[in-house]
Amino acid sequence: MSDSKLWWMYVVRCSDDSLYTGITTDVVRRVKEHNGSSKGAKYTRSRRPVSLETSVMFANRSQALKAEYSFKSLSRDKKLAFIKSYCQVCRCAVCDCEKQFGFKPAQ
Repeated sequence: MSDSKLWWMYVVRCSDDSLYTGITTDVVRRVKEHNGSSKGAKYTRSRRPVSLETSVMFANRSQALKAEYSFKSLSRDKKLAFIKSYCQVCRCAVCDCEKQFGFKPAQ
């Protein structure tokens, strides 16, 4: 059986300024769950509210899991640097919006 859904690795910032990383097929639903449902991760339940910092799209669950594992192994400084540099518009680690679309997204 093929995995036809898009998967996302997402990072939320908790109220204590910690970062939580997970994967999902629906980022909006998942953030809502972290903020107000028993379906939210145990880690985030005592650190509400959480806010979405970034999300990265993958073709399948396997790729998202590998990215999550890799991201979780980074130091906090490297995670924050990635969040700051990853462009939400063109979905590139190295932003190409200026070349692609003629504008530079706000930093």
